[in-house]
Amino acid sequence: MLNIADTLHRWCREERPFALATVVGVTGSAPLPVGTSVAVDEDGNAIGSISGGCVEGAVYELSRQVLHDRGGPQRAWFGYSDDDAFAVGLTCGGELDVFVQRVDPAAQPHLGAALAEAVEGRPAAVAQVVDGPEGLLGATVSVLGDSWIADSTLGDGPTGRAVADRTTAQLRTGRTALLTLGSDADTCPEKFSVLVHAAATRPRMLIFGAIDFAAALAQAGRFLGYHVTVCDARPVFATEARFPHADEVVVDWPHRYLEGTAVDARTAVCVLTHDAKFDIPLLRLALNLPVGYVGAMGSRRTHDERLRRLREVGVADGQLARLRSPIGLDLGACTPEETAISITAEIIGDSNQSSGLPLTRVTGPIHRVSGAA
Repeated sequence: MLNIADTLHRWCREERPFALATVVGVTGSAPLPVGTSVAVDEDGNAIGSISGGCVEGAVYELSRQVLHDRGGPQRAWFGYSDDDAFAVGLTCGGELDVFVQRVDPAAQPHLGAALAEAVEGRPAAVAQVVDGPEGLLGATVSVLGDSWIADSTLGDGPTGRAVADRTTAQLRTGRTALLTLGSDADTCPEKFSVLVHAAATRPRMLIFGAIDFAAALAQAGRFLGYHVTVCDARPVFATEARFPHADEVVVDWPHRYLEGTAVDARTAVCVLTHDAKFDIPLLRLALNLPVGYVGAMGSRRTHDERLRRLREVGVADGQLARLRSPIGLDLGACTPEETAISITAEIIGDSNQSSGLPLTRVTGPIHRVSGAA
């Protein structure tokens, strides 16, 4: 749903009914993750993609049927077709489970409010019942800040509150996921599955050191959806003109800025300063914070000296094991732009707990599956 939030927000504002087809399960190799959606309005306009093209036609026709028949939601399964490469199927070898429902924005105004928050970059989530008792299928709950709103199917009773509580918890992780609820006399005696579309605030990339490599990394980080901050204690170098792709440029001592700014498990800290008087107090602090990634630029000789200095100021080996130094993957990068790709590739692999090896050297599915919780 969030992959087409802009258009869905506009359709909700116009109170335009539409069919929403969403990937709720993936097996094997599939091009797009759970939570990806296609929408079709009453005029036949379609937005989004769930398969990179190979099953879009069948999903479009099913969406039109669900929209115009005004019946209940439907599930469809698409798998690999051995007999006919042009038949409906995923030639990449994966399998998709797709949930299609009719959405009437006039009857579910909270959806428009949640989508508006997501479009503006503020945290919001929409929970969608995709499996379970027939009477619950397609029911939705929206979480906005500290409040939640359910449609009439769930209401504000125990079931609605249970969905809202789990959705709120999932929103804190910033990840869309399929959750299982129910089997509880106080909420719902039957199990049901809820797909939570979580639109968290942008993760942060903190780049320390106002150098050319930082400018390229800021551009790459912004492209990947990070809120990018460049920080350096030298005002002559830390200027907005030198870093047009950064969301903010801060003149401050790196460790002092890091000590006073908000971070979380999605934050990437990239130290490019090459100066021990900045690096050591900064890394000592960063390795004690609950951030997702800490990397530092420098040669292997610089790295060895850096480790010695960090041990001298009391950083334990367990904390040092978190440090990615020298920063980045071994791509043979030389230019600032190539180095930025090397660093962001390592951040992506680290956040996904992937090996960083060439796909030709690993086995199993290419695309990781978003697991149910």
